[in-house]
Amino acid sequence: QVQLVESGGGLVQPGGSLRLSCVASGFTFSTSILSWYRQPPGKERELVARITRTGSIPNYADSVKGRFTISRDNAKNTVYLQMSSLQPEDTAVYYCHAIGRGIVYWGQGTQVTVSS
Repeated sequence: QVQLVESGGGLVQPGGSLRLSCVASGFTFSTSILSWYRQPPGKERELVARITRTGSIPNYADSVKGRFTISRDNAKNTVYLQMSSLQPEDTAVYYCHAIGRGIVYWGQGTQVTVSS
């Protein structure tokens, strides 16, 4: 059974930080391309960050460059999203996403709210 389980979301003040985690099981994590997406209220889901199998070439949406960092720990089957300098426009449900052997997997999402 494939699972992607996100955690680490919550309420944070503008300028604050959060680290999201996504633990995967049921597929070959180490050879999968991993991503974080987000869906702000009333808007479409958008790609935030993506990391390759080796973790050597991450890429980011322009809106988060310099503030967010994606990383992976293949030994723990976990992908992270470190978020800093958070702003109200970062408020969204954040989803973990994986592509393994051509199959797409999604997590259930974790809510991040940036508000004073």
